[in-house]
Amino acid sequence: MAEKIRIMLVDDHEMVRTGLKSLLETQPDFQVVGEAGNGVEALERVANLNPAVVVMDISMPLMDGFEATRKISAANPASAVVALTVHEDKHYFFQMLQAGAKGYITKEAAADELIAAIRSVAAGHVYLQPALARWLLEDYTVLAKQLRTHSGDPETNGLDALTLREREVLELVAEGNTTPRIGEILNLSPKTISRHRERIMNKLNMHSTAELVKFAIRTGLVQAG
Repeated sequence: MAEKIRIMLVDDHEMVRTGLKSLLETQPDFQVVGEAGNGVEALERVANLNPAVVVMDISMPLMDGFEATRKISAANPASAVVALTVHEDKHYFFQMLQAGAKGYITKEAAADELIAAIRSVAAGHVYLQPALARWLLEDYTVLAKQLRTHSGDPETNGLDALTLREREVLELVAEGNTTPRIGEILNLSPKTISRHRERIMNKLNMHSTAELVKFAIRTGLVQAG
């Protein structure tokens, strides 16, 4: 007979833990070996019980799920954390993944999704609730666009082609400083600043201050507004 998946439940609501335990123990390959009501208790019990999967709430007293997940992932990497939370929130989603969680499920999800998540992370995989995985796709799309921007678009990819001094000048131009004022800030003559501006425009194939400002905002050199 195959070894059961050892599971620990971490949630500050006892009724939630009781319901989860009843649900999970209907699965012949699951065994709930422990419970905890906050992150501090979770750390102690994970160290003693060595569960394969920790089903982790996020909002808890004493130590929240973010910190508990970080510490469990560092000290007990064999115990995979699945976030189970009310928070259908992109910030929470990425913060838990950054902390080391291998799965993320909301409490509104179907029971089958939690069961699938536990089996998946116990097998060494990652499980993200399909309705939320779109956030990864959105971030990937933004990243891919940025990579294309810096690798092939002649209008916006030139930041890496600029020297440190040219970046400084560009940033000050985009912030609305005049040529004489930039010269004062950088302790250079207005004539030298003008030459820098000319080289920047040539490298970026741009012909106006407005284009330079838009470029600086697009590349994150300055913030809009």
